[in-house]
Amino acid sequence: MIIEYEGITPNIHSSVFVAPGAMIIGDVKIGEESSVWFNCVLRGDLEPIHIGCRTNIQDGTVIHMDKEIPCLIGDDVTVGHGAILHSCAIDNEALIGMGAILLTGCKIGERAIVAAGTLVREGQEIPPGTVAMGVPAKVRREATQAELERVRNGKDDYVLRGRLMKESLKI
Repeated sequence: MIIEYEGITPNIHSSVFVAPGAMIIGDVKIGEESSVWFNCVLRGDLEPIHIGCRTNIQDGTVIHMDKEIPCLIGDDVTVGHGAILHSCAIDNEALIGMGAILLTGCKIGERAIVAAGTLVREGQEIPPGTVAMGVPAKVRREATQAELERVRNGKDDYVLRGRLMKESLKI
């Protein structure tokens, strides 16, 4: 459901797939070929949420923010099922694993991988091209080429799935 809030309607590119049950509220901008899956909540009521192109926000994800700190998500990003993103910045081609929690002011570098279930603390920075995991998050190592290729292939798959859902889902 796309909901205007305080006179601001979400700005969603026409190619974006928004699944039934997803709630997109207020100051939210989503770039082309991205997808927002079932039961996600993107609540742009305090500050903007900007999502780049070809980014997938998977089922049950919640995106919100504190005053004066927007949530900025780059191009070609994968956000796994049930993640919580709060006033954070995620650079291009990053992967946020299922159930990960990103707290206020954290920054995820380009092509970084945040493992499933990881808690990224307030203000923490995960460097580009690294793998972070744990509660709290610790950078464990550099991402391998095989891992980065899997992330890229997964993102491409979600672009295709989103396009197919948009074309063929009947409600």
